[in-house]
Amino acid sequence: MSERFVPFGGAGMGSKKVELFAAIRFDWQRHQMPVRSLARKYDVHRRTVRQAIASPLPPDRKVPVRAAPVRETVTGWIDEMLREDLAAPSKQRHTAKRIFERLVDEHDARVSYSAVSKYVHWRRAEIIAGQGRVEAAGVAGFVPQAKEPGAEAEVDFADVFVELAGRLARCYLFGFRLSCSGKGCHRVYASCAQEAFLEGHVAAFEATGGVPWRHLRYDNLSPAVAKVLRGRTRAETGRWLAFRSWYKSVSASSRSSLAGELLLAVS
Repeated sequence: MSERFVPFGGAGMGSKKVELFAAIRFDWQRHQMPVRSLARKYDVHRRTVRQAIASPLPPDRKVPVRAAPVRETVTGWIDEMLREDLAAPSKQRHTAKRIFERLVDEHDARVSYSAVSKYVHWRRAEIIAGQGRVEAAGVAGFVPQAKEPGAEAEVDFADVFVELAGRLARCYLFGFRLSCSGKGCHRVYASCAQEAFLEGHVAAFEATGGVPWRHLRYDNLSPAVAKVLRGRTRAETGRWLAFRSWYKSVSASSRSSLAGELLLAVS
């Protein structure tokens, strides 16, 4: 009976296909399997096998560009109205509904309201950004961050695939990084149990010379949380409370940051 590939579960968009590509590349590099045999083993097209051999990352999906001949006949008029709004007071600017009504009344346009609304939604932001009004357009920007030495650190505990005895094995990577200096500590464990989570902290504190005096930020703190309560309150496990008490942490007034991370203040 032929072998079939069963992907591991994982977070992130396209994670199963990334694992499929990794398995194909492993067989191709280690066992020198031909393209046809790999396609038969993993039940995929030979084109997919060649893509995996060429790159560990799957190619982006091609989104076909659909023609919109009806909408294209009115885009010039819509753009003109939106440019007029740049100098108009906020309460006098065109809404999508008003633009649609003007197109029908003034130009006898045969276009749907939904098409006009979708076009106005993204085109207005482009026109505003083009005129230098970035603050109103909501375009991408950044906020500079200033970190104090030894004040903060970031912790993550995520899946990682390593080669053990010639085979891919799923392990767990504990990562600890000081926010100011960037100095970090990483440990790989065979399990994501709480013991590994705590041991990773001990190794990180020893490698970096101590405990951050303000707080640690966690992307995933499930090994330390027993129950998510109402609002920002978390019920922490007894072992985690004892661990924090050993390192003189303040008690469990944890809160979520803007990024959705769980912060625990550490003295």
